[in-house]
Amino acid sequence: MLILPGFENSGPAHWQTRWEQELGFQRVEQADWCHPLVGDWVDTLAAAVAAAPEPVVLVAHSLGCVTVAHWVARGGDTARVRGALLVAPADVDTADVAELVNFRPVPLVPLPFPSILVAGDDDPWAALPRSEAFAQAWGSRLVVVPGGGHLNADSGLGSWPQGQSLLTDLR
Repeated sequence: MLILPGFENSGPAHWQTRWEQELGFQRVEQADWCHPLVGDWVDTLAAAVAAAPEPVVLVAHSLGCVTVAHWVARGGDTARVRGALLVAPADVDTADVAELVNFRPVPLVPLPFPSILVAGDDDPWAALPRSEAFAQAWGSRLVVVPGGGHLNADSGLGSWPQGQSLLTDLR
């Protein structure tokens, strides 16, 4: 399991960090969490997938989801991916954050592996219709969490049992 945090990384109360600590998943460490460059993030993901001793499941949040889409669009070695849990993809096409502009546009390409996209119906980083469009374009099963927000530490998910259940579905 490869954990792919988003912009500014996932802190100690984030479900991704808890899964890393509690379940032994491996975080893909980006060189710069606060000034991300799409090429660097894609290259780091590619290296992590290549270095894995066996096929992987990607567990992405926010900008991590967009990174997965860029990696696929750029011809990443997707044969080594069993599936992806894509949580709260950030709509960088509309985000007013200068550091994220280089991730535009979000690739709307089919993912060649099973995926589940989880979206809060009130996510400030992506309106629900946009998350629905991502799910459709990527060929992902969509799961909507009412009142889930950005599905991060601020959402109070703890170790997020619902997410773990969805991850089991991918396996």
